[in-house]
Amino acid sequence: MIVIQIVLIIAVVLLLLFFLRHHGKSKTAASVKIGFSLFMVFGVLAVLFPDEVTTVANWLGVGRGTDLLLYGMVVAFGFATINTYLRFKELELRYAKLVRAVAIQNSEQPQDEKEPVKVD
Repeated sequence: MIVIQIVLIIAVVLLLLFFLRHHGKSKTAASVKIGFSLFMVFGVLAVLFPDEVTTVANWLGVGRGTDLLLYGMVVAFGFATINTYLRFKELELRYAKLVRAVAIQNSEQPQDEKEPVKVD
């Protein structure tokens, strides 16, 4: 086995462990975990058997295995971008609801216009 293969496999395994360990505490859908895990397994297989990736690429109508991996990365990047965007939009909505609740809780009744305003 070539040194770069060992380094890449260790990196993929560490990424997978980090993802599964830290996302187990949050509301990550099981399908996302399974999809990411399969993507990482495919990455390890691509490192170990690059000629087989080219064979799969040819079967799918892509010229080279490298191109197939690039296309897969583009799709994965798009998914990650959309997922991050949706999470930020959800957080924005939560913050807006929180701000509204705090504003309502701390609201004061309007003073009557006939009463003089007290200045400290």
